[in-house]
Amino acid sequence: MQLGTGDIAELVSRTDWEALPLGAPEAWPHALRTIFNLMLNSKFPMFVAWGPQLAFLYNDAYSEILGQKHPKALGRPFADIWSEIWDDILPIINKALAGEASFFENLPLTMLRKGFTEQTWFTFSYSPVFDESGAICGVYCTCTETTRQVLAERERRDEIDRLRDFFQQAPGIMAILRHPSHTFELANQAYYQLVGNRELVGRTVREALPEVEGQGLFELLDQVYRSGTPYVGRAVPIKLRRSEDGDLEQRFADFVYQPIRDSAGQVSGIFVEGSDVTEAVLVNRALQESEERLRQLANTIPQLAWMARPDGYIHWFNDRFFDYTGKTLEEVEGWGWHVVHPPETAQAGIERYKTLIATGEPFEMKGALRSASGEFRTFFTKTAPLLDAAGNTVQWFGTSTDIHEFEQAQEELRATSRRKDEFLAMLAHELRNPLAPISTAAELLKLPGLKDGQIKATSAIITRQVSHMKQLVDDLLDVSRVTRGLVNLQRKPVSLTDVIRDAVEQINPLIVGKRQSLSVRYSDATAQVLGDHTRLVQVFSNILSNASRYTAEQGEILIQVQIDGGGEHVQVRIIDSGIGLEPQLLPHIFELFTQAERSPDRSQGGLGLGLALVKSLVELHNGKVAARNNDSGQGSEFAVTLPVLGAAPDTSGLANAAASTTDEPSSHRQR
Repeated sequence: MQLGTGDIAELVSRTDWEALPLGAPEAWPHALRTIFNLMLNSKFPMFVAWGPQLAFLYNDAYSEILGQKHPKALGRPFADIWSEIWDDILPIINKALAGEASFFENLPLTMLRKGFTEQTWFTFSYSPVFDESGAICGVYCTCTETTRQVLAERERRDEIDRLRDFFQQAPGIMAILRHPSHTFELANQAYYQLVGNRELVGRTVREALPEVEGQGLFELLDQVYRSGTPYVGRAVPIKLRRSEDGDLEQRFADFVYQPIRDSAGQVSGIFVEGSDVTEAVLVNRALQESEERLRQLANTIPQLAWMARPDGYIHWFNDRFFDYTGKTLEEVEGWGWHVVHPPETAQAGIERYKTLIATGEPFEMKGALRSASGEFRTFFTKTAPLLDAAGNTVQWFGTSTDIHEFEQAQEELRATSRRKDEFLAMLAHELRNPLAPISTAAELLKLPGLKDGQIKATSAIITRQVSHMKQLVDDLLDVSRVTRGLVNLQRKPVSLTDVIRDAVEQINPLIVGKRQSLSVRYSDATAQVLGDHTRLVQVFSNILSNASRYTAEQGEILIQVQIDGGGEHVQVRIIDSGIGLEPQLLPHIFELFTQAERSPDRSQGGLGLGLALVKSLVELHNGKVAARNNDSGQGSEFAVTLPVLGAAPDTSGLANAAASTTDEPSSHRQR
């Protein structure tokens, strides 16, 4: 028998057909040989099942479907070859044997052809085969395996389902509009919720959302469809009627109108995607209003105030800050505020600030800030986070309070406390010193047989020491009365020449003892003031006493009395050539307990009360007192300024006093 070419044709020639139902090919019916030759020359999978046992013949293309069943399947009964699917296809075979052709598309069959069971799908047709007499003697099948296509289609459908689920479940609003009329093809649940769960699909936007007319959205859709250019909207206000009988409700949405193009590149629809941001907009508006109120409040307080983002970036300062620093927002915004801090600490201050911001907790700082004039003043800064309902930091608010005077006052209090402690130590020393000679004298008086001269000498020691202690106590009481305002001045016209003469007489022994030179110069010896003669003598004797004590032997002291140009004030300057004033003590020289020499044994003596008493008494006379070191670098100068009363009616005494500057060396020019 002449057969076609191919693997199956060769297999036929090598097969022992005597043991098979069909027998030798030369004896096959003409109809069988004809259809078999047709199959062998086809590239499409085919088989024929012939005779009572439905002996199975197939072509090369079908052999791939058989898998491991090939080549043993050739010529064997159909039922033996496909036993695992026999129950599924037998009804189809029977219909063909009954003369009825069948066609099936993607019929599922569970096959065992590769050593394991697998689910397959086939599209095929079964047709009856007739012999020369017209009798049905077999079944002819053309088929193709569609397993891959079916699985791919299933995957495609699954993917579509997943995309549809994603589309429907997406938290943002989504919709697909088709045609220039913008007809809803799809809309997800979020979109339905936004517009009030009304009917959308199959309706145009103008039909579905009539209340949006006049809000500009329909015109935007028309523009996007015509131009093919996307539109992006942020916090766009939309008024919607979200229930059938409800009022218009203001909503806000972020959205994109994205053109959809067909295979030809033409716009065929619009994809709508976005989010309902109404709550966020309302919260942001409330935050902005709150921030504005906070800004207004911050501009009314005396402190410097500022606000920062959650990361600490400062974006706002109050007016007080700009007034103080003289800077603009552009100069100090962000991290630029370091320019108002001392250069040597600015970078470290920024790093510490960032570290504290990272904690999310309130914090405090203290440091110096430069004013517009260049002065650095100390500020105390308090910073706290402003939190949202979830406890997240939305921004920081800080105030900086000027504590420069407070810091100085605190330091002054500490210095005063130190001086008080030192004064008490000095006072204890001064009060204790007389006790030793008094105690010794008392013991001497107990001795029998003392002579009158010894008793008098011993009593004199006690008297002197008691007098010294009394003077110390009187000084303390005097300072206490003056500083508490308990002194009543006996005010009357007083000649400054008399006052200075009496003051010089009081300290004369000290000056003479140290062989010092004292000169008095008057520009007007008739100057009078309204004051207490005794207290004014106390003022100048205290200053002169200090000048003498702190001036070396044979040193010089000069008193100058002069009227100012307007004739309203008289100034008395006491200038010495002594050791001068210590620079660190100069600002505190008139404060209580201030002493130039602070060791307990103080060779210069004194309790540090005299100059404080001087200042209080001068101020009680409506005057002022100042101290400075001489320009020459040697010695100091004290200047007392008092209001002038006017010239005295009788000036003869003052003239004599002025003349005594040279004629009376014991009083006014002494060595």
